[in-house]
Amino acid sequence: MELRPYQWEVILPALEGKNIIIWLPTGAGKTRAAAFVAKRHLETVDRGKVVVLVNRVHLVSQHAEEFRRVLDKHWTISTLSGDMGSRAGFGLIARSHDLLICTAELLQLALISSEADEHVELTEFSLIVVDECHHTHKDTVYNVILSRYLEHKLQKTKPLPQVLGLTASPGTGGATKLQGAIDHILQLCANLDTWRIMSPENCHSQLLEHNPKPCKQYDLCQRRKQDPFGDLLKKLMNQIHQQLNMPYLSQQFGTQMYEQQVVQLRKDAAEAGLQQQRVYALHLWRYNDALFIHDTVRARDALDMLQDFYNRERATKTQLLHAERWLLELFDSHKNTLANLAAHGPENPKLERLEEILLSQFGGPNNPRGIIFTKTRQSAYSLLLWLQQQPGLQTVDVKPQMLIGAGNTSQSTHMTQKDQQEVIQEFRDGTLNLLVATSVAEEGLDISKCNVVVRYGLLTNEISMVQARGRARADQSVYSFVATEGSRELRRELTNEALEVLMEQAVTAVQKMDPKEFKAKIQELQLAALAKRAARAAHRESRQRQFPPEDVQLLCINCMIAVGYGSDIRKVEGTHHVNVNPNFSAYYNISQKPVVINKVFKDWRPGGTISCSNCGEVWGFQMIYKSVTLPVLKIQSILLETPHGRIQPKKWSRVPFTVCNFDILQDCAQGLSYLSLD
Repeated sequence: MELRPYQWEVILPALEGKNIIIWLPTGAGKTRAAAFVAKRHLETVDRGKVVVLVNRVHLVSQHAEEFRRVLDKHWTISTLSGDMGSRAGFGLIARSHDLLICTAELLQLALISSEADEHVELTEFSLIVVDECHHTHKDTVYNVILSRYLEHKLQKTKPLPQVLGLTASPGTGGATKLQGAIDHILQLCANLDTWRIMSPENCHSQLLEHNPKPCKQYDLCQRRKQDPFGDLLKKLMNQIHQQLNMPYLSQQFGTQMYEQQVVQLRKDAAEAGLQQQRVYALHLWRYNDALFIHDTVRARDALDMLQDFYNRERATKTQLLHAERWLLELFDSHKNTLANLAAHGPENPKLERLEEILLSQFGGPNNPRGIIFTKTRQSAYSLLLWLQQQPGLQTVDVKPQMLIGAGNTSQSTHMTQKDQQEVIQEFRDGTLNLLVATSVAEEGLDISKCNVVVRYGLLTNEISMVQARGRARADQSVYSFVATEGSRELRRELTNEALEVLMEQAVTAVQKMDPKEFKAKIQELQLAALAKRAARAAHRESRQRQFPPEDVQLLCINCMIAVGYGSDIRKVEGTHHVNVNPNFSAYYNISQKPVVINKVFKDWRPGGTISCSNCGEVWGFQMIYKSVTLPVLKIQSILLETPHGRIQPKKWSRVPFTVCNFDILQDCAQGLSYLSLD
């Protein structure tokens, strides 16, 4: 369990109590180094208390294993994540343990909680370890927490905890020039109140020996010579364009730019009360999604996605607009042709190239393991089906499974944390040897050394590239980038390589800065960040006081029927927005099937889906909160009628009125006939 020399080199300032960022490649042992810092901290600091923050739920238990291996049994360790169900309050657990490992969201909720057993102050900790600390920027939860730290620093009222950041890739923050990248690194250091970024200098060669980079190869393919399925989808989209009569709309079907256009068109149409136009835009969005899937996997997967969408439209909508009827008829009249083309059309060249890679890597006798990274849960699910159905891959004993994030955005593609842990364990012990993963497997995940990592047609930044590549840790491993020749994905990957070099240059430049100059710059950036955050908070409060809640009507996004007022809305646990008006139940129907949410919550569980009783539009779901049933509303399903016109905010936090916290005694007393006890 002893540290390697390069690990000792990077933690030395932290052992002296200084705030640092440890910058080590993926697989070089950042977590173990942090665990040694925590152990020494607890041994030397009187009444020391450590909190380790992670940004993904599955990393809580993983980091606990590493910290328990390093810390002896003298120190008490507890773990907390958002799906642990009934438990003692966060504050009580934090105060009764020496080291706490938790998701950053839980700490943030505890910082703002008014309940004594939940609440905790940041200054109650003496060391904060921030895993994947490159996420400490803008309005991320990491940065919200660290902003509190900076406020305490400015006030100089209490002793501050030590901060230890861990990252494999600080990134460039979108900068393409050296000075911009340096500014990004300095801002990251300011956000984490960093004394210095530590990376091996004296022991750099030993790091390279222990942590060699995989062999990178570009596996490129030609575009389909003929694409009758894709051509028919585009033809149908053109027909919808003609119905819309909006010639300024781009016809670059299947691109992200087109998606942005139709999403904006849908929002504008909703706010203008143009129901038919909003519906056309929604369906164009779904056709564009189908083109994405067709380009990534198979035509049949794209058709399945469209068929699922139209099946849900039929099942949920009780009142169809003229546009919806026309769109259903358009799809129905072409679905058989689409199915025939999907069954007999040309194979996706990217899939053919992927099969060649897998046959090459898995054909040997060395029990290989691999990961295929793809963009969406839907594409991960479709790729898994393809892998399971390829006869050639069965001959080399490929045993695949997908690893994706929790959530219920798609009924066929979600995983619980338990599912994730089981898949990871089966991958470790060899029961599985190939993962099809989204970004959930990029950062921090401690999985077996892989012989091959494939980035499959991805359009991401340099941080994702570095993180994914770091999963290929076996000797003579291969990192493959699969894309179409001349594609945006290929151009982006080449750009990412240049940005990785730029990032390294920027970090080196910051490390070589004069200490006094560096300290002055950090203080300047911290003061500016606090001033900017205060201005944004003031603006947000001003916006939320724009109208009295009772002057803002709630409309169904689909049929525009008025269903309540802003004064009916309350916040539960600072996140979920519920309607407490006892008359609101007359406006929605409830499904008998409970909503699937892949977490267990301390004080509530989900009930059935709720949908507009007039048109069938899904509004959200029931929440059984402390035995009280409440309707939770999605902001995407609600249109707001304000004294200055209609708006569709992207988030509840951006509504132009104040939303009070839910008070179970006061709000239940006003509506007992509605807030039924479970």
